[in-house]
Amino acid sequence: MGIENYTSVTEFVILGLTDDTTTCAVLFMVFLGIYVVTLLGNTSIIVLIRSTPQLHSPMYRFLCHLALVDIGYSSSVTPIMLMGFLRKETLLPVAGCAAQLCSVVTFGTAECFLLAAMAYDRYVAICSPLLYAIHMSPRVCVLLLGASYLGGCVNAWTFTGCLLSLSFCGPNKVNHFFCDYSPLLKLSCSRDLISEVTPAISSGSIIVATVLVIALSYASILLSILRMRSAEGRHKAFSTCTSHLTAVTLFYGTITFIYVMPKSIYSTDQNKAVSVFYTVVIPMLNPLIYSLRNKEVKEAMRKLMHRTKWLP
Repeated sequence: MGIENYTSVTEFVILGLTDDTTTCAVLFMVFLGIYVVTLLGNTSIIVLIRSTPQLHSPMYRFLCHLALVDIGYSSSVTPIMLMGFLRKETLLPVAGCAAQLCSVVTFGTAECFLLAAMAYDRYVAICSPLLYAIHMSPRVCVLLLGASYLGGCVNAWTFTGCLLSLSFCGPNKVNHFFCDYSPLLKLSCSRDLISEVTPAISSGSIIVATVLVIALSYASILLSILRMRSAEGRHKAFSTCTSHLTAVTLFYGTITFIYVMPKSIYSTDQNKAVSVFYTVVIPMLNPLIYSLRNKEVKEAMRKLMHRTKWLP
């Protein structure tokens, strides 16, 4: 039977994490708190870096943009998820669903590139300190930042273009808490090999490329640290990388589970749980990781609080 004989879907029903009223009330309070902490934490990082001359270095410029991306990443998902806890049904038009997918993929991909750029920055700082000013000049930083956002936009265009090329003429209930591509693809009545493979190749290539940059950077860093004769020098060099390594492990560990592992080995509920972690929880954790484990950030925060008279 031809697709034209079906009724075209104009909006999607987002099923969310649960339909239990009590659980929804509890989760609403939990995720509202997480979202508030995410906004406050990342905004504080941005304000702190921009207002502290000592933090106007490439590493902290990347961190400032990572905080901005985390705000966008969380804001793409969390408000609609919170609405779902308060309503019996969360309805999104097809265009709204495409816009959310575009936003999520843009910020998620930009985070991949930013984490790779930050790894390269640490590599240059530790392995070639005398050439740091040349290899990480303002022009190079702008190029790396521009490439991060451009890569996010291109990957988002790939996902959104494939989504808009699909026809939806049957069930319209998305078994997720946001408009992710995989559950939307399952609802399509015109899915083909291109719409299935293209986004997978695009996202997979980006994950592999950025992981390769990070792995090579830290392999070189490790070799340089092992060659250092001073124990204090080794400790100082390694301490500058621990925050970034923690953020990389958390982020890539979860997106690898979703986008690289075979979908047959995990359930839809497991998919939702992991998706909550990388879209909602990690944007909250990043400012905590970089502030609590970084002496320069903690010192700058203390001075800023003294200037604003938050501390005596």
